[in-house]
Amino acid sequence: MLQKTLLNIEGLGRQLDPDLDLWTTAKPFLERWMSEQIGWRGLLRTLRHEAPYWANTLPQLPRLVHRALAEDRLGALRVSVERLAAENARRNDLLAALLVVLVVGLILLGIGLF
Repeated sequence: MLQKTLLNIEGLGRQLDPDLDLWTTAKPFLERWMSEQIGWRGLLRTLRHEAPYWANTLPQLPRLVHRALAEDRLGALRVSVERLAAENARRNDLLAALLVVLVVGLILLGIGLF
């Protein structure tokens, strides 16, 4: 979106001044904006904004970590894998039966009985 806006601005600027190099003109402003958004200023602003939420979450962190580690996620995963394997085996059986029916039908059609 920023690039599209800059392209439009550059087009308008070139109509007003054909020798305009927008990237040279905009570089200091873009560097300052990037520094504010992503650099130390942005990091400090984000930390200041997020600090109240961290203050609420940090005391709960040991309990949350213990709960996450104690959960039997592998058991649920194992059940899901077994269910998928059973569905896959059923689908393979149906496909094999369909293949047998097709082969028998083609043989009967080739013999002329059908």
